[in-house]
Amino acid sequence: MNGLSRIRVAVLMGGRSSEHDISVVSARSVVAALDPARYDVREIEISREGRWSLPAASQPELGSPAGSRLPVAANDYPEPFGEIDVVFPVLHGPFGEDGTVQGLLELAGVAYVGSGVTASAVCMDKDIFKSVMRDKGIPVPASLTARRRYPSDVENPFGLPVVIKPARLGSSVGITIARTPQELERGVELAFEHDEKILLEEYVRGVEVECSVLGNEEPIASLPGEIVPLKADWYDFASKYDEDGMDLVVPPRIPAAAVARVQELSVASFLASDCEGMARVDCFVREDGEVLVNELNTIPGFTATSVYSKLFEASGIPYAELLDRLIQLALERRDRRANLRF
Repeated sequence: MNGLSRIRVAVLMGGRSSEHDISVVSARSVVAALDPARYDVREIEISREGRWSLPAASQPELGSPAGSRLPVAANDYPEPFGEIDVVFPVLHGPFGEDGTVQGLLELAGVAYVGSGVTASAVCMDKDIFKSVMRDKGIPVPASLTARRRYPSDVENPFGLPVVIKPARLGSSVGITIARTPQELERGVELAFEHDEKILLEEYVRGVEVECSVLGNEEPIASLPGEIVPLKADWYDFASKYDEDGMDLVVPPRIPAAAVARVQELSVASFLASDCEGMARVDCFVREDGEVLVNELNTIPGFTATSVYSKLFEASGIPYAELLDRLIQLALERRDRRANLRF
């Protein structure tokens, strides 16, 4: 690729998870913001059934008329990863954010934006993520893990209220904050509808704060932002995605020392889980100022008004520049790893 060539970018969107529609919205925003003078952009959409396709205007659908289940050459159609420089996965939840697509891209030998297989899988699984954080000395809420094969053994050591969630899902899907024994029972049933492994977590009283992280070996943290749900008493699905569902207060209304601690722990958890490229770190700040890392999202919502990009915009990195940096980080990682002996 010479200095005059546009960078060829394939944006992956959709996917099999319940966050399919959110992914498409995020991806369309990315596509619209990529400078056409610098980037030759191709869109690859994955249906809820797992079929991969390209827009009809640019290329026939892959594989059979119904689409192909894998992005490989079929029936003499071109292979979509063959002539691109970098893939930008904008896939949320299972089958996209969990290391599965990242593994495919590693096998294809193509550069891609965001974390690799290990970090993606670790951060998707809240049980394993919290275990890694505890091992690295990073404070997280107390939790208990239960599995589908032992549903009758689920006990709650935290009292009420208590948080129940699927271990490997996002966007607050399947989460319950139980305040009665009946809500606890229904919450366990709901979480098991979404995953065979669930978590019961202590209910943390305090301020929910999020922080964006950008980089590879030397990541930087954005200004944190305080989450203020407007449609519920916690940051549920509607608060995240409905119009006027939440307010983002930047900087958060917490002591300066707590702001610095959020940034410190966000970078520390990013490195401890082997992340690269980007992540949004969700934290709690207790009333006494203690900061806990709750979750790390390796492919956060990615519209210009999503929390990840808004926090970096408040930190002096506008949306288009943020995309530029992420693509360059992907290419940098590809070049860095090119000399490794496997």
